[in-house]
Amino acid sequence: MRASLPKHERRWASDTLPGNATMSTGTSPGTESGEEFVEVTLDLQGDDTIVLRSVEPATSTVINIDDVSFTTGGSVSAGAVTPVSRSPTIRRSSSNKLLQFSQELKAEAVAKARQFSHELKAELRRFSWSHGQAARILSASGNNGGGAFESALAARALRKQRAQLDRTRSGAHKALRGLRFISKNSKKTNGVDAWSEVQSNFEKLAEDGYLNRADFAQCIGMKDSKEFALELFDALGRRRRLKADKICGDELYEFWSQITDQSFDSRLQIFFDMVDKNEDGRITEEEVKEIIMLSASANKLSRLKEQAEEYAALIMEELDPERFGYIELWQLETLLLQKDTYLNYSQALSYTSQALSQNLQGLRKRSPIRRVSKQCVYFLQENWRRIWVLTLWVMIMIGLFAWKFFQYKQKNAFQVMGYCLLTAKGAAETLKFNMALILLPVCRNTITWLRSTRLGPLVPFDDNINFHKTIATAIVIGVILHAGNHLVCDFPRLINSSDEQYRAYLSNDFGENKPSYAKLARGAEGVTGILMVISMAIAFTLATRWFRRSLIKFPKPFDRLTGYNAFWYSHHLFVIVYILLTIHGVFLYMVHKWYKKTTWMYLSVPVLLYAGERALRFFRSGFYTVRLLKVAIYPGNVLTLQMSKPPQFRYKSGQYMFVQCPAVSLFEWHPFSITSAPGDDYLSVHIRQLGDWTQELRRVFSEACERPVAGKSGLLRADETTKKSLPKLLIDAPYGAPAQDYRKYDVLLLVGLGIGATPFISILKDLLNNIVKMEEQADSVLDISRTSDLSIGSNDTSTSNKVSPKRKKAVRTTNAYFYWVTREQSSFDWFKGVMNEVAELDQRGVIEMHNYLTSVYEEGDARSTLITMVQALNHAKNGVDIVSGTRVRTHFARPNWKKVLSKLCSKHCNARIGVFYCGAPVLAKELGKLCYDFNQKGSTKFEFHKEHF
Repeated sequence: MRASLPKHERRWASDTLPGNATMSTGTSPGTESGEEFVEVTLDLQGDDTIVLRSVEPATSTVINIDDVSFTTGGSVSAGAVTPVSRSPTIRRSSSNKLLQFSQELKAEAVAKARQFSHELKAELRRFSWSHGQAARILSASGNNGGGAFESALAARALRKQRAQLDRTRSGAHKALRGLRFISKNSKKTNGVDAWSEVQSNFEKLAEDGYLNRADFAQCIGMKDSKEFALELFDALGRRRRLKADKICGDELYEFWSQITDQSFDSRLQIFFDMVDKNEDGRITEEEVKEIIMLSASANKLSRLKEQAEEYAALIMEELDPERFGYIELWQLETLLLQKDTYLNYSQALSYTSQALSQNLQGLRKRSPIRRVSKQCVYFLQENWRRIWVLTLWVMIMIGLFAWKFFQYKQKNAFQVMGYCLLTAKGAAETLKFNMALILLPVCRNTITWLRSTRLGPLVPFDDNINFHKTIATAIVIGVILHAGNHLVCDFPRLINSSDEQYRAYLSNDFGENKPSYAKLARGAEGVTGILMVISMAIAFTLATRWFRRSLIKFPKPFDRLTGYNAFWYSHHLFVIVYILLTIHGVFLYMVHKWYKKTTWMYLSVPVLLYAGERALRFFRSGFYTVRLLKVAIYPGNVLTLQMSKPPQFRYKSGQYMFVQCPAVSLFEWHPFSITSAPGDDYLSVHIRQLGDWTQELRRVFSEACERPVAGKSGLLRADETTKKSLPKLLIDAPYGAPAQDYRKYDVLLLVGLGIGATPFISILKDLLNNIVKMEEQADSVLDISRTSDLSIGSNDTSTSNKVSPKRKKAVRTTNAYFYWVTREQSSFDWFKGVMNEVAELDQRGVIEMHNYLTSVYEEGDARSTLITMVQALNHAKNGVDIVSGTRVRTHFARPNWKKVLSKLCSKHCNARIGVFYCGAPVLAKELGKLCYDFNQKGSTKFEFHKEHF
């Protein structure tokens, strides 16, 4: 009777000496015949060679070498097997004979392995692993009746053997550690701590010592994936023949041990059992569809859920080319192997060296002084422009305050009113300066022009709004000092002064008769001052974040006091404030000569400049008449407006424009990034509903839009009948932004969060247009050179030279990397056309796009494993990503920004890389810090910019 050798990882075969060729020299433990045995380990290499790995004593199975044979299928058979232990062995006689035998065995094994390899290759040619050739086998043998089924079985058996061989050779069972049921982003990374947390949840949720099935998800930390957790509970229960709806603490521990098992095979079996609900060891197309829908639901992918049947058929087509109607465990593992989930050697070496470097850095004990000094250097390097501007501003205010302080100290009124008067007058002088200065940061046309001058690199014009807020804070402090000292301190001193003091020191300024407190408050100075304080208090309060973003909720009708509208209209009280301030400056106490009343001198230039800006905006909005070409409302409450481009309208990618819709408001203008490229013959903006104005704008356009058309996203494709009913639109543009300077960098890293991708869409389009133009110019020059060669000596040469295209200055940017991070799958519809266009036309790989969907669990999580498999299959077959619907493949979870910047450093050494970001402030701080850290380490220069408006 023949039996196959027991399987052993990384071992090919082993054998024994014939009985007549042995000579026993001792007794090995565990043997009864006094014979001594050795274990021979051989390795199969990729080039069909056998390496003798080891020869060592062992007590195991005795196999006669004459009965060992290599079968065509790759298995090893032996006769006369005496089972003693699990490892194959060779009986040793003497050292010389052992060496001689091992060499003979090695030679024979090499010969048989080569023979097996050739036979295997021949079989693979006949029965290809791919589903296409397997289908051809079935069709070719279909006329043979039962032979078709046998051929299909042979094809599947060969594919199984090939999959097992590939797994053994590649070590994929070690690389595929990613099939996790518990997210690696869990707060508790230590296994003991994680179980302690689960145990604590069990104690809170258990009833009479049992955990209900409905509470299993919350107990193990899958609260957001309850349906998936319930299927996992059922699968684990089926393996133990448990049909109860509740489990005890010990059973929960067993469940948890299997979920967190380090063995990939164990986790793969659990995942398979989740799909194989009838426990027949086979997965049908309907079961695949159910698990796809479950995974889509856990990851909030509604569209994938709708197409589950299509993707289930795709998996069956790939894994079941023989059309048996089911797949087995090894086929599911094969699909996992096809994913791009393991690293190649160079990547693994790179990441290993990075991890080692990080560990070594962590071992170095940094002193607190060194750490603080590094933070200070980083702060100074990143904020030096803000620091010198703020320092200059503060020094000017100190100088003005000191000038008035010492000037009024020489006056007679100081003898009665004291330092209260000096503080009030010093604060008044800073107030005049700040009331003039606060208008400059909102003169956007002026700032856009100044950005292109030599002041651009020195002054942080992109922080204009922050500087505006800082000045407003200084004004509040100045008002408190000025009005407070007048009303609380020096006025009471004036009233309570003696008649002799008043006549001696104050009669020239306040008249012969000493005024009362009410008379002082009723005067022009008092009334204008009080009205200004009230107006500025209203404007300042409604401009705070709590009111402007409607974080404070009031009952109706007081809810109108919050929101952007309240902020916008209250800010226009500044017109009244400046009129009152001018009047207040004319009726000053203790100042009688007109040239010493300097309020109008401070305000005249800024007020005229701002008035000119508003006039320019008014006339330009009427000059730049636009006609709406297309309106679309996408999922995620995003409104797209595509309009005609005015003839004289010039702008740069990355800039923004103000939009007004009279149907919504006659006064409100709101800024939005331009998403069209300068070379396009139209203008476009993407507006997301975030406030009351955008909500009303969406409502107005949705009423004028048609209902959704089948097969198209959005509500409207404009035509002659619908254009007439669309609301009127006014624009005021362009205005400068940090991203407009992208051309001065060698490499671009564009990072957008959600709707924050809009400033960079125009840049991508512009780069793509430049790529197309350069290719067209190259083709045109080539055609002209051929024409010139054919017409040498004729007059056609000069003519052809005249019509040669004019070459533009080459763009400095050589590569661009676009990272778009969003939470909603529907967001990818906003710029689907742009991404497909870039993927199709950018043949040289200048633009590299990366989409990240944070609602899906990270790659390797069991809840997203099947989605990743379907994604890889569909992208390889059709070139389309199942999540975004574009040619750009979507990644899951959030990017590792440190790895992103590290990759750019290694790929673009000595390059100047511009990092542009638009999104949440938290990530801006992280990216800025990373850019600084990488600038300290290597020759690559990162410059970080954040979009402001």
